[in-house]
Amino acid sequence: MKMPIPDAKTIARRAEIIDRLRAIVPGEGVIVDESELRTFECDGLMAYRQLPMVVVLPSTTAQVSGILKACHELGVKIVPRGAGTGLSGGALPLADAVTVGLGKFKAVLDIDYENRCAVVQPGVTNKAITEAVQDQGYYYAPDPSSKIACTIGGNVAENAGGMHCLKYGLTTNNVLGLEMVLMDGEVIRLGGKHMDAGGLDLLGAVTGSEGLLGIITEVTVRILKQPDTAKALLVGFPSVEAGGACVANIIGAGIIPGAMEMMDKMAIGAMQQFVDSGYPLDVQSLLVVELDGPEAEVTYLTERVRTIAEGVGSTFLRVSETEQERQQFWLGRMSAFPSVGRISPDYMTMDGTIPRHQLTNVLARMNGLATKYGLRVANVFHAGDGNLHPLILYDANQPGELDKAEAFGHDILRLCVEVGGVLSGEHGIGVEKRDLMGEMFTEDDLLHQQRLKCAFDANGLLNPGKVFPTLNRCAEMGRMHIKDGKLPFPDIPRF
Repeated sequence: MKMPIPDAKTIARRAEIIDRLRAIVPGEGVIVDESELRTFECDGLMAYRQLPMVVVLPSTTAQVSGILKACHELGVKIVPRGAGTGLSGGALPLADAVTVGLGKFKAVLDIDYENRCAVVQPGVTNKAITEAVQDQGYYYAPDPSSKIACTIGGNVAENAGGMHCLKYGLTTNNVLGLEMVLMDGEVIRLGGKHMDAGGLDLLGAVTGSEGLLGIITEVTVRILKQPDTAKALLVGFPSVEAGGACVANIIGAGIIPGAMEMMDKMAIGAMQQFVDSGYPLDVQSLLVVELDGPEAEVTYLTERVRTIAEGVGSTFLRVSETEQERQQFWLGRMSAFPSVGRISPDYMTMDGTIPRHQLTNVLARMNGLATKYGLRVANVFHAGDGNLHPLILYDANQPGELDKAEAFGHDILRLCVEVGGVLSGEHGIGVEKRDLMGEMFTEDDLLHQQRLKCAFDANGLLNPGKVFPTLNRCAEMGRMHIKDGKLPFPDIPRF
């Protein structure tokens, strides 16, 4: 598509912004060439793409502070970006905004075993935190499927989860402190190495705020001792209903596994084809249940889970005998997304959370929606905490299929809210679910949330167009409406 020729005023304004940024981040830290900007045109929600006006790659907190202060003075919008693995469009650029990439912030600054915490920069990957402490028998609990690539700054922004969050909590339960730069350049600290901070829970407010309140430049995370013993069970069932009943009965019995994942037949077949994890192909649903703790406790709970599974008609049960076998059981589930990529040209990953007792009902109604839209869906979910990840399969090269996939996904999320659930378990709202916020929140609810944003970012410059379907301006309380899920076209065109 040929871009409109910018007028002299627009060119001069962009040049001024670039000059200010280059004075703060010298050398190759400011990216303006169109071919290089394309690296940043989308995040993991690849259905939407937009070139940023300019990308800046700071390497120090002082540089981040200088960038935000300059943009605040000039009235320029900011889009923070980590590794770009997010799945809700939270890091989608704007053509009239500066994208601030945190990829150079990748140092582990301090490991404090006495206080069981680590201080890291936001560009450190999730997996790298565990790798930094595992030789001393510690690990970082939240483990998104993208842990090899996703960074802790993005994890905090989206309140990421993972397989083992059933027992050990989401990111918000494992973050102790933050250093953050506000839109006017002020650097603040929230929390620290201590367990709880006094006063308002601003740390909790920032975690999951999707880049709307500030840019995180340092994170203090909780690290845990590796459990003495961990065993994984593969449990297969003749129906999805039986698998759902097993999940409910395990939790109802007071057993909290380290992780409990469920997948349906289509997902099982795709994962087993992708990597041999020992998954049976003759079952309709499969649970991966991990039990950890002292050896005697794990042995006892393994037999209790076996009894519960047999009680609801399980047809397959295998217990890992070695650590290598436990890892093998998990390899398929960790490869869910690339596995599905082999059976469909494109797929859209949804993320809603429901009460566990609604699992069977929701899956049945999703199958009805699949028939309605004429699309396939493969289901994988964090079954223990009701976090669903339906993978809608489609072909973007077929006219209308992307639109159908989006409509299908929106109906799934509406269904989650209808049965008492929420729009997101860990992926965030971003642009993907922004226009569905009214399904879950009243206008008064949204106004209260926006008042919090106004307290941090009075001019609405941080990650605009995300989360809120209707933005009430902090000063005059006017309205900027975003129609049909489309970002407003900006004043400053891309180059």
